[in-house]
Amino acid sequence: MARRITPKHKLCRKYGEKLCDSAKCPLTKRNYPAGQHGQSQKRAKVSGFGKQLLEKQKVKKIYGILERQFSNYVAEASKKVGDTSKILLQYLEARLDNVVYRLGLASSRAAARQLVNHGHISVNGQKVDIPSYRVKVGQVVAVSDKAKNKKVFEGISEKLQKVEAPAWLSVDAKSASGKVLNTPTIENPNFNPKAIIEFYSR
Repeated sequence: MARRITPKHKLCRKYGEKLCDSAKCPLTKRNYPAGQHGQSQKRAKVSGFGKQLLEKQKVKKIYGILERQFSNYVAEASKKVGDTSKILLQYLEARLDNVVYRLGLASSRAAARQLVNHGHISVNGQKVDIPSYRVKVGQVVAVSDKAKNKKVFEGISEKLQKVEAPAWLSVDAKSASGKVLNTPTIENPNFNPKAIIEFYSR
């Protein structure tokens, strides 16, 4: 399975934006490009094409997706009737690894992806180990019964009680599960989905 092997925080420092889920992101202390001359280096002006490319790179980094899979999402969204940018966001948010993260079952999307890969997550009672699995409205995502005793889920019920999940999800702290109530939405994404669609429409 293909995976991203570049430094985790390289793009965060390059673009001056926190694109990861880590509380220890080096950008919080060093808000300048990496390298010997990074601190004295001015960020270059970006062209229209460069801004579109930047938005695409940001989203791929945020959701941990490689180019081929991401371009497939854009192509699929383009075939649907409606706002292509909103449909693309729905596809990204409906990914199983993202839902696990949004529910608070994992501290980051990378951690959520690992939990799914290891078979610790179930959908409607059935084990699903595909991070890109698209969760549908009405489905219940939960920690599998076999995994509840593992150290990674120690005190999970107490943690879930403090989680503020998005409106399209409901969290059941007692059973360490959550249900998809509506089509996923993001009110204020930290990227421009329309610029991404324009990039692929060239």
